[in-house]
Formats: sequence, structure tokens, C-alpha cells
Amino acid sequence: MKQLDVPSAGENGKPAKAPTAARPSAIADVDYWTLVQAIEDYAIFLLDATGRIVSWNAGAQKLTGYTDEIVGRHFSCFYPDEAVARGWPAYELQQASLTGRFEDEGWRVRKDGTTFWSNVVITSIRNDAGILTGFAKITRDLTAQREYLEALRQSEERFRLLVDCVKDYAIFMLDPQGHVVSWNAGAARIKGYSREEIVGQHFSVFYAPEEAAAGKPARELAIARQIGHVEDEGWRVRKDGTTFWANVVITAMHDESNRLRGFAKVTRDLTERRQREELERSGERMRQFLATLAHELRNPLAPVRNAIGVMQLETGVSPTLARSRDLIDRQVTHLTRLVDDLLDVGRIMSNKVELRLGRVDLAEVMARAIEAARPFTDAHEQRVVQHMPDEPVIVRGDMTRLVQVLQNLLHNAAKFSPVSSTIDVVARIDYHMAVLEVRDAGCGIPVRSLDKIFELFAQEKEGQNAGEGGLGIGLTLCKSLVEMHGGSIIASSEGAGCGSTFTLSLPLAAAPSEATGDEANAANTQVAPLRILLVDDNCDSADSLAMLLELKGHEVRIAYEGEQAVQVAPRFAPHLAVIDLAMPKMDGYATIAALRAMPELAHTLYAAMTGFGHSSDRERTRDAGFHAHLVKPVELELFDALLAEVEARRSGRDPG
Repeated sequence: MKQLDVPSAGENGKPAKAPTAARPSAIADVDYWTLVQAIEDYAIFLLDATGRIVSWNAGAQKLTGYTDEIVGRHFSCFYPDEAVARGWPAYELQQASLTGRFEDEGWRVRKDGTTFWSNVVITSIRNDAGILTGFAKITRDLTAQREYLEALRQSEERFRLLVDCVKDYAIFMLDPQGHVVSWNAGAARIKGYSREEIVGQHFSVFYAPEEAAAGKPARELAIARQIGHVEDEGWRVRKDGTTFWANVVITAMHDESNRLRGFAKVTRDLTERRQREELERSGERMRQFLATLAHELRNPLAPVRNAIGVMQLETGVSPTLARSRDLIDRQVTHLTRLVDDLLDVGRIMSNKVELRLGRVDLAEVMARAIEAARPFTDAHEQRVVQHMPDEPVIVRGDMTRLVQVLQNLLHNAAKFSPVSSTIDVVARIDYHMAVLEVRDAGCGIPVRSLDKIFELFAQEKEGQNAGEGGLGIGLTLCKSLVEMHGGSIIASSEGAGCGSTFTLSLPLAAAPSEATGDEANAANTQVAPLRILLVDDNCDSADSLAMLLELKGHEVRIAYEGEQAVQVAPRFAPHLAVIDLAMPKMDGYATIAALRAMPELAHTLYAAMTGFGHSSDRERTRDAGFHAHLVKPVELELFDALLAEVEARRSGRDPG
């Protein structure tokens, strides 16, 4: 506030002549005191060196209610009792005397006892010798402004409390240049900065360095300034350098004169939602990929399976070739099931995989698993020793899944055991349970890890041979599959260097029923010769299946594309048409549509043959008119069952 130079009081009580240096040159010839007296918006009066009033203007009378009666009284009469008691008036004069000027705001008292909020400036007055002669005091009534500011403060306080209570959103203000000027609890929680750390910094610190360097923060402010607001989703950076996926809304804030005062910025952390959506998208992409991969793997497996069937029908095969044939048969069966697992991997993790239960001899499980693990154990020059009781140990289970469990355990034992060591596999019956143990002489398992090793992605790195990693899912799958059989699996170890033992227990199977023998006889029932049309663009698959069916006594025609099938079918009138779906030009769906329209094929049964086995694929083939859905490579038992069904339907009609 600009100070007014006021003359000190003289000996006769009238204003003394102020020093020339203290007077504005512009009013040097004006009656200065007359001018002061005319001012009504300010209380301007003089005090002597002790603080007593020696002059009084119209503004002072209007503001305080006193007239000239106040002259001679101490100016402390304008102060509340509390301020007088603590010596505040004396302190003000002391400070003005020391520094030349003192300014204060506070409550003051009128003649009628009412109070007002005032701004007070006290200026010391000295003579030419520098001796203090008094004080000039200017007082302004700021009550109305204070009430307005207080109301505004309370409104802002309520808004601040409201905003600060919001913890799920970062809500803060920016000045027109983008510097942070306010900060709520949600912003502190989401971004990691305290109010003291972030206020004053530019909001570009929340952006990735490459985006900040490319000017994205400035562009967003420009858009908000131009159209009122901008919304964006993207990665933002916390104080600790980690990132989160954010939804951001920036709104331009203008005052009543439409002048830009800053920006309101609201940020929400959507990382979990994005991860969930990305997981769903990734899951769908993975399902499609696995379905395509399984289809592509099944195509080459189909002719191998057919060739094995042909070999099994041959007589007079040498023992060496028979063993090799049976080995290939078992491994193709196992590989086929693993291909199926590609589609069921999600179901395996959620314990929803379907088991194909039957009577299973643990001796066979052991033999197959040891054979499947042999490439790995042989590479380590390790020996697997079987220990079976004299009597058979029969459980009700899924042969392929149990082989998978034991193979995983053998693989795990070999990985953590030294070269040329021995792995023992022991089977026995304990308390009406079949027990299978895998014992190794490897590095052992720390006690702290005995339970954790069955958790998904958990791996015990200590003792593992160099270069032998893994995903840490093998033991998780073992535990899941064993428990689905109604059994349990535990790990035990005496400690480091003492080897490990994995023990799995399975319920024993009930005694076989007579129906089992009847079912076996039914499976071996011979089917009368049928006319079969094979439609497949994979020549190896079609030729090998045709060879197998011809050895069984059936008459077979092959069409390597849909157009050829349309030409062959009316003359051949097949009892069964097996049609591959994924053919170029004319696919399986177009082919069956054309064949079903032919009156010569009114009694033909149609089987789709494909590498896709999802439920939606089966629904589509059923809707297209197929009677059966065969997934490559087709098990011979399924083909025999299909042929028996065709024969049964044909026998109910004219046998020709």
C-alpha cells in the first residue's frame, strides 16, 4: 500500500511542518492537511511519540465513530482487550520506530463496541535531527473483503475436503502453463508423490520420457484450451518409475471474464481392467493359435496312425518289426493325446480336463513312462529300475494321463540327479491304495520348498543341471491329474544332497464285471463289406486310410478334391462318405451340400474328418448334415465303431 506522508504535531497541537524530503513534490504548494482531512475512505491521524492521538480526519471519524473527542487519548482504545493485554499496540509502535514502518491486519474496535477488520500502516515521523516526534497512522476497513474471502475460503475448503476424500481418482489442478497447483489423496495414492513433492512441478513428469519429448503434454493442453477438454488413455509414470494404464480427462478452467485460469485434471488407474481385457484377448488368440496348431499337427499324424493300422493287420511280421510297430503305436497315441492337450491347456489349469477312465495296470503305466522318458535319461546316462509286486496292481484311471504323470516325475528326477545315477520306480499296495514311488539320488529338496514345488511356475533352481530350464508347470499338472483320479502326491527329502522321493497314491480298481468281456467281444465283431468314399486333399492320409479299410474287406474310392467327389459319388453310391473339411477350392461343407442333394445318395452316412475338435466345430458339422465328427488322427476303435453303425443302419434297409 502506498504510504501517505503526514506531518507531525507541533507544540500548539497543530500539525507540524513535515520535512521537505517526506513531501510529494506534486502537492508542495497545496494545503496538505486540508487534503488529509477531506479523505473519508481512510482513517488518517497522527500520534505523538507515546501513542496518544493528536489529530483526526473525517475518514477516522466515519470509520471509528469518534469525533474530535478522541484527541489526547491513547490509540490502544481501538484494540480489543486481548490485544491490549498482550501489549500489541506498544509492539506496533516499537516496530515502526525501529524500522520506520509497520503494517498489520486484525480486529479493531469502534466507539460503539462493534469490531471491524482493518489494515493498519504506522509510519514513524522524525525531525531534521532524526529525533522521533510521532507516528502517522492509516487505517482501512477490510471487513467486507474479509467476509467475501472467508466465504470463498470456506467454499474452497469444502470443495478441497470433498476432492481430498476421493481416493480412487487423482484430481488436481494445473496453472495455465501446466504446473501442478493442487493435489488430492487419490493423486498421492495413484502417482506416489506427496503434495510437497509435486506442487510446482510440470505435469509432464507423469508421461513416459518419449511422449514428453514428443510434446504430448503440450498438445493435450492445447486441445483442452481450444475445445474445452481432452480425454486420453495411455501409460503414465509413477514417482518410483513404474507405469500404469490411465484414463485422463483434462478440462480448461476459465473465470467470469473467460480468461484461462488453469486446468482441472482427473486421472483414473485402469491397469487392472486393461490387464483383464488383454488377458481375455490373449486367451482368445492363444485358443485360436492352439486350435490351428493342433489341426496342423493332426494332419501328419493321421497317415501315421493309418499306416500303423495297416501294419497291425499284416501277418508274419518279425518280432523286431512287431516291437518297433508297437513302439510307434504307443508313441503316436501319446503324441496324439498331447496334441489334444494343446486345446485343453486352459481346462487342465482349472481341473476341467476330461479323463478317459478304464482299468489300468500300473506295470504298463510304468513301462510306457520309462520308455517315453528314455531319451532324456539316456542323455544323462541314467538307469531307471522298476520294482513291481508279484500280483498285478490295477487302478481305474486314464492310461495316457497316468503315463504323463509318471513321465514328468522321471524327467524331474533325471534333471536334478547326477550323470550315471539310478532312479528307482517302486509300485506296491498299501491300505487298499495303489502306491507308486519315484526315488532319485539327486540334490534333494530344501524343507522350505517341499510344498511350494507343486505351485504353478515354482522352480527349485538349486542342483539343476546347467542349461536345463523349464516353465515350472510339470509338477503342478502332476498334482492336478493325480487329484482328479481321486489320489494324492507328496514330495519328501532328507535335505540337500540326500535325494528326493515323490509318492503318489491312487484308489485300486474294482473287480471287472462280466459286461467288460461282452464289450470286448462286441469290439471284435466283424463288419460286412461296405462301400466307402474318402474325400481328402492330403494324399498320404487318404491313401493310408484306404489301404487300411481295404485290408478290412471294404470297397474304397478316393477323391482328392470336392469336385472329384461330386463326379464319383453318384456312380459309386457309397454307404459311408468320409470328407475332410479343410480342402482348397471346394471345402468339406460345400462338398456335403452337393452330395446330399443327389437322390442316389439318400441313404449315405457322412462323417467329417478334421483336425479341429472344439465343441463349436462339432456343432457346425452337425448343422451341416454330418452324422459323425472324426478328429485326426482317428483311433481305429472309433473307425470300427463308425463302420458298425453304418452296417447296422444298412442292415435295417435293403442290404444291397
